[in-house]
Amino acid sequence: MLRLYDTRHRQVLPVLPAGARSMRMYTCGPTVYRFAHVGNFRSYLFADLVRRVVERHGARAVVCQNITDVGHLVDDAEIDPTGEDKVLAQARAEGRSSLEIARFYEEAFRSDALALNLRPPEHTPRATETIDLMIELIAKLIEKGHAYVGTDGSVFFDAQSFPSYGEISGNRLEALRPGHRVDGVDTRKRFHADWALWKHSHRDMTWDTPWSRGFPGWHIECSAMSLHYLGERIDLHTGGIDLRFPHHEDERAQSDAATGHEVVRHWAHGEHLLFDGRKMAKSTGNVVLLADVVAEGLDPLAVRLALMEHRHRQQMNLTWDTLRAADRTVRRWRAKVAEWAESPSRPIDAGYRERVQSCFDDDLDTPAALRVLRELERAEDVAPGAKFETFLHFDHLLGLDLSTEIGKVPALPPGAAELLEQRARAREARDWAGSDRLRETLAGLGVKVADTPSGQTWTF
Repeated sequence: MLRLYDTRHRQVLPVLPAGARSMRMYTCGPTVYRFAHVGNFRSYLFADLVRRVVERHGARAVVCQNITDVGHLVDDAEIDPTGEDKVLAQARAEGRSSLEIARFYEEAFRSDALALNLRPPEHTPRATETIDLMIELIAKLIEKGHAYVGTDGSVFFDAQSFPSYGEISGNRLEALRPGHRVDGVDTRKRFHADWALWKHSHRDMTWDTPWSRGFPGWHIECSAMSLHYLGERIDLHTGGIDLRFPHHEDERAQSDAATGHEVVRHWAHGEHLLFDGRKMAKSTGNVVLLADVVAEGLDPLAVRLALMEHRHRQQMNLTWDTLRAADRTVRRWRAKVAEWAESPSRPIDAGYRERVQSCFDDDLDTPAALRVLRELERAEDVAPGAKFETFLHFDHLLGLDLSTEIGKVPALPPGAAELLEQRARAREARDWAGSDRLRETLAGLGVKVADTPSGQTWTF
């Protein structure tokens, strides 16, 4: 079974207990106010690979990935950030409504995810459509004594009521410093590290509650949606490393406080992606979109392969050279698979199968798995038919569409088809000299001819 590094427990652990037949996984989805860049998609590829490996072992995966279309503020630097909602800020900048912005970028995200062969989750709830779930959860936290209503009708989580806060990130409450505010200390809070579950406001995208009109805090969204769609026992929660604190710490506190027990068994995170040695961010002008990759003439799945060249929890520096090399590999493997498909089928090579699978199971060691596949590609003692079966077997995990070239017949240069037909007749007439001359003529056109017991074959 798949084993992953557990961020909270600080060790590699099995994702599922022995004999488990299903996995419930929650992965933090996009905030839909801009195009997702290739760095964002590293986290989603991580979750996709987890799902594929678990399913390869015969377990059913039930995945929930939220859509944040409200509640995520521009300034997330502090434990209780204040400022403008990202969706609303973008709507103002583009002169469109918040709903138009959210749906446009949500659809763009789904399109890019499809191009990267990311399997769609079973549940993709939107924050704006699950406000009732959040209100119910906040009410439960207030009833249990884990939350309180501030002087302006905002609702805050009582951080000191959750003693194990900080187990994921290592940021303990006693070490947290108050956030900086222009108007001084936030007097609505009992403790500086408390965070908002509901924010009083009369701006656009607000809702009525028993406490005040306003909008939800970012963190309460994931707690409400994960508990509703996956239940109170979740096997795995994934996300980018930047979400460990405060988002996942706050989410864990909310969910566990509401249920009275540990909801998520395992927390796993993917590391940052750099591009040309710098953090990929709009502020640095270093953002690369999937559309930029396609505009360079590269296959979108070259991004998928390039990201798999490093382990998910290692920081990675992506470059255009890396992407071009990955594109060449994807195209070469597709051509090889198409070539091997012409040979008699042979059973999957057991030795290579076990080595590749063990790499995937070992904390998703995709770089090692790719090295083994490259070794198999060059192996002279493995029949082409066995290579064909083995590569297609693991393409269910790789997701590189390696079978797309099978059955595709490249267009021959003008006159080549007639020459091939003449050569076939020459061989039938045992005119070996004429056959050789035609072979040389075809070679001059770039067509390589080989003779087999079943007749001539050619490549171009």
